[in-house]
Amino acid sequence: MSFNEPPGEPTPPPSKPPAAAEAPPASPAPAPAPTEAPAPALTAAPSPSPSPEQQPPAAQPYPQPAPPQPYPAQAYPAQPYPGPQPYPGLPYAGQSPPGHPAGPYPGLPYPGPHPATDVLRSPRGLAVALTALLSVAAVVNLFAAGISGYVFSLMQSLIADPAKVGDSTLERGDLLTGVAGVLQSLMLLATAVVFVIWFHRVRVNGEIFDPSAFSQTRGWAIGSWFIPFGNLFMPFRIAKQIWAASTQRGPDGSYREVSAAPLNAWWALWVGSLLLDRVFGRLYDRAETPQALRTASAVGIATGLFTVGAAVLAVVFVRRLTALQTTKAEQGPYAAV
Repeated sequence: MSFNEPPGEPTPPPSKPPAAAEAPPASPAPAPAPTEAPAPALTAAPSPSPSPEQQPPAAQPYPQPAPPQPYPAQAYPAQPYPGPQPYPGLPYAGQSPPGHPAGPYPGLPYPGPHPATDVLRSPRGLAVALTALLSVAAVVNLFAAGISGYVFSLMQSLIADPAKVGDSTLERGDLLTGVAGVLQSLMLLATAVVFVIWFHRVRVNGEIFDPSAFSQTRGWAIGSWFIPFGNLFMPFRIAKQIWAASTQRGPDGSYREVSAAPLNAWWALWVGSLLLDRVFGRLYDRAETPQALRTASAVGIATGLFTVGAAVLAVVFVRRLTALQTTKAEQGPYAAV
């Protein structure tokens, strides 16, 4: 740096490239003379083959993605519906509610929907009310039989000596007969309503116990009572089926018969009282002489006594059938012994 140069920032020295300086490009070689023959080509020596360790790896094909797999069919665990429980805490052992499908529908991995089913309902409350009504009906019919006996004695006296029986006595006999008839009709209506309700309930319970025991639908448990002449045998057949369906089987599953004597005796007296009551009504309406009234009164006595016996046996039948259903509902379809 000369002292004559003005002061300033020093010029940085030229930086060397990290690599060696590039050589100047070579000048092109002169073209060979046309008279000279071309030099023979030299065969290149074969290069030694690389060792297996030095060979580059072979190109691998790009892996194709696997096709999506469908989800495996998952079977939903079947959640069984609780069986019909007629009384709290007392289900049937090993019994499924009737009407449920036995297995899954074809082609479906899960069980089909459970249809609505009936539930056992205790008939004991209705049986108690029915027992009370039947007992009162028995007393009323016993009173009617007594009135018929009183009229019978009046007619006997009138036939023997007409002067001994006054008009007031005869009118009193007619009045008592009418009162007895009204009381009988009222008790028959009240008892019939409760009896049909109870009968339908035990019929539904019997179908839950054993659906194969019945040949007709449950509606006939009500309708059969209102069919002329059919009500003399159709309700009895339904009652027999209810009785059989409500009976427990043996411990080994065999059929066990329970005597149906209360049912048979009740129905025999009930049908007999119905027939006698129709005969009594016709005889009493047509009676115009003391002899005819005496005959009608005799039939009225028999009608009242038959009806009393039918009411008593109906109480036995109602209580026995209710006990059979209660036992089967609480202990299961098979008897312990």
